[in-house]
Amino acid sequence: MIRGGKPVLIAVVVYLVAVFTGFAAPSKTMSVQVREGQLRSTPSFLAEILSKPPYGDRVEIIQDKGPWKKVTSRGVQGWMHISALTTKNIVLRAGAANVQTSATGSEIALAGKGFNEEVEKQYKNLNRNLDYAWVDRMEKFQISSDQMRAFLKQGTVTPAEGAVR
Repeated sequence: MIRGGKPVLIAVVVYLVAVFTGFAAPSKTMSVQVREGQLRSTPSFLAEILSKPPYGDRVEIIQDKGPWKKVTSRGVQGWMHISALTTKNIVLRAGAANVQTSATGSEIALAGKGFNEEVEKQYKNLNRNLDYAWVDRMEKFQISSDQMRAFLKQGTVTPAEGAVR
């Protein structure tokens, strides 16, 4: 019999338990709480958009960096701002088991950071003296990431962390 084998055996068992429990630790997940999230290449609103996870999608949190979370969504890894995420488990299916966490029409409209037609109609009725023509026009403006980068470069704007060059 090998002398000192018992401490080695105990050390190996402790090591294996630590390794396997580390792999089995539950991952932290959050839900996308905006109509269309933006998974970015770096923790910056000006960074390239890698994918757009939809409202209710669950993302796995990998790392925290201030108000930014490094996440995995549908096999894509990138950064999302905390304002687009919630710890609430959002369910969008009718008849789902967890009805308390299902989304209402108003929640979906708010998740899109905009109004649905019903909310907009109510707001216009309460504010009849306001002109909405420019708001309606602005809603149709589309600016690509390339256009934004060109604008920043032309104006020699250099964002802080996560800058798009």
